[in-house]
Amino acid sequence: MNPEALANARQQRAGGVAALYLAAAYLVAMPYFLIVVDFQSLVGSAQKVAALVAHQNSMYVMYLVTYVVFGIVLAALALALWKRLAGSPSIAAVSGAVGLIWACMLVASGLVFNYGASAVIELYDKSPAQAVSAWQAIEPVAEGLESAQGELLGGLWVLLVSLAALRTASLPKALNWLGILTGTAGIASVIPVLLNARLVFGMLQIVWFIWVGIAMFRTRASEESQRQSVSTP
Repeated sequence: MNPEALANARQQRAGGVAALYLAAAYLVAMPYFLIVVDFQSLVGSAQKVAALVAHQNSMYVMYLVTYVVFGIVLAALALALWKRLAGSPSIAAVSGAVGLIWACMLVASGLVFNYGASAVIELYDKSPAQAVSAWQAIEPVAEGLESAQGELLGGLWVLLVSLAALRTASLPKALNWLGILTGTAGIASVIPVLLNARLVFGMLQIVWFIWVGIAMFRTRASEESQRQSVSTP
């Protein structure tokens, strides 16, 4: 058995596990932020700081899992897909770069949020007013890094991966069309009047991650060797 093909197959299966983790992180984050904390309904920095204080431990863990670790795992998946899409090198390279940039932004956002929240919570015991003022400066940075005003990077990455996979047949055709729809929704969400399209992007991306994970996890060394022989001139 070709050692290189075996190594590539292992990378693909690792990428599959990464994709399933990302889907699971979404499934955990959505009910937490929408129901447990209900962060979207909080009005003003004072209410948000109060929520940070009330949920400080769980929110720290949640941001660690769904932003910091999420970004690291996303980078692993982006690299695995970059390798898988080698038959379309130009699009694969761009998609890999966009995926890594998105991963770095998410890690940075999670770190800024957690560190900033810890500082604000500590300050809250001494001066709630100063804590609110500090959060007004920290929150926009964290939200800017996570693309709170539209899923441009995430949408572009999914779209590029899907286009490259459609050209190379590296992933199931139906999955690629789902990815094109998902990526388009993410990109469209940067338009202010279409900001809610990011919710569609998030829901569709859960399905996309699960499907990608299953497809990559089933990769065998023989399949990887055959794919390399087809893409090699």
